[in-house]
Amino acid sequence: QVQVVESGGGLVQAGGSLRLSCAASGIPFSSSAIGWYRQPPGKQRELVANINSAGTTNYADSVKGRFAISRDNAKNTVYLQMNSLKPEDTAVYYCRAVIWLSNIYWGQGTQVFVSS
Repeated sequence: QVQVVESGGGLVQAGGSLRLSCAASGIPFSSSAIGWYRQPPGKQRELVANINSAGTTNYADSVKGRFAISRDNAKNTVYLQMNSLKPEDTAVYYCRAVIWLSNIYWGQGTQVFVSS
């Protein structure tokens, strides 16, 4: 059974930092591409960052220079380090795992709230 579980969300003041974790089980993790997405209140879900099996990363312009995605295949976990947080980063953050381009699994999300 495939499980994708996010953790690490919470309440932080503007300028602060959080580290989100995405743990996946039941998949060949080292072969997966993992993406972090977020859905602000009343808005559509959007890509924040992703990392493929080779470790190549990609970021939304709005988070470049502030967020960093990384993976630890030994722990089946991908991290999203979020620094210099802004109120507009407030959203539910979701992790998505993709295996062999066609098998897609989502986590349940973790809430991040950035106060001004």
